[in-house]
Amino acid sequence: MESLIKYVQDEFVERKDLPQFSAGDTITVYYEIKEGQKTRTQFFRGVVIQKRGSGSSQTFTIRKMSGTVGVERIFPLNLPAIQKIEVNKRGKVRRARIYYFRELTGKKARIKEAKR
Repeated sequence: MESLIKYVQDEFVERKDLPQFSAGDTITVYYEIKEGQKTRTQFFRGVVIQKRGSGSSQTFTIRKMSGTVGVERIFPLNLPAIQKIEVNKRGKVRRARIYYFRELTGKKARIKEAKR
C-alpha cells in the first residue's frame, strides 16, 4: 500500500525547482495569500530548524523572532502557494534538527556562517 502511495505522489505531484537548504540556514519563503478575490505575496524570513519527511511529503520548519516572541511556521516543500525560496545565509550547525535554538536569546542565538 505504501509503495502505491509513493508511486502516485512521485508521478502526479508537481516538483518545483527550489534551492538546497538545510538546518541552520537563514531563508526567505515567498508565498501567496488569498484574501477574498485578491491575492498578495508575503514573505517569511527565518532560520531553518528542521527538515522532515521525504519525497513529496517533505516539510521544513522556520523560526524567526517577532519582537521578543519567537514565531515558528511549518511549510510543506511542495506547497502550491510557495512562489520562491531564497537562501540568505548558510549556517554552520552540527545537527539536523536544532531544537536547542528555541531557548537561546541574544548573542547566543547567532549561528556562524558556513564557508561553502
